[in-house]
Amino acid sequence: MKTKTKTSKSKLQSKRAATTTISSDLGAAASKDIGAAMNAILADVFAMYLKTKNFHWHMSGPHFRDYHLLLDEQADQLFAMTDAIAERVRKVGARTLTSVASIMKNKRVLDNDADFVEASDMLAELRDDNTQLAARLRVAHDVCDERRDIATASLIENWIDETERRAWFLFEAGQRGDSSGH
Repeated sequence: MKTKTKTSKSKLQSKRAATTTISSDLGAAASKDIGAAMNAILADVFAMYLKTKNFHWHMSGPHFRDYHLLLDEQADQLFAMTDAIAERVRKVGARTLTSVASIMKNKRVLDNDADFVEASDMLAELRDDNTQLAARLRVAHDVCDERRDIATASLIENWIDETERRAWFLFEAGQRGDSSGH
């Protein structure tokens, strides 16, 4: 009876593993490399989403409305990336992040849990995070190029453009005006 149960359990585990592995013409090594690169990006994007929303919720000061709306728009852009990233990871045959713990394990973005952050510091910190994300996306793009994953590389190119735009807006919004308001 014990042997039969062990054999049934082994078959079930094999069947379960087979149903969670997607076949890709890129190969197992490419799947592993691309999956690792994109899961790190996914963790960073989730962390940046939450950090951006944190700053959005805690924004204050004379430019509250403009900054509040800017950060809400940027958070929406970041969140929109998450599903596409995770689906690319699955399409190339890798497993994606599965929990908050896996995000914490893979993210490289620093948290900011301070009770109060000046608006200008919020913008500068998010600008730096976006600049770093653009650099990390370029590294992931290199991995995709090396592994001939044209589809993921194409998506990354668009995400780099969006990320650079966020960094640019944050930079410009953080500039100090002169006495005329310009």
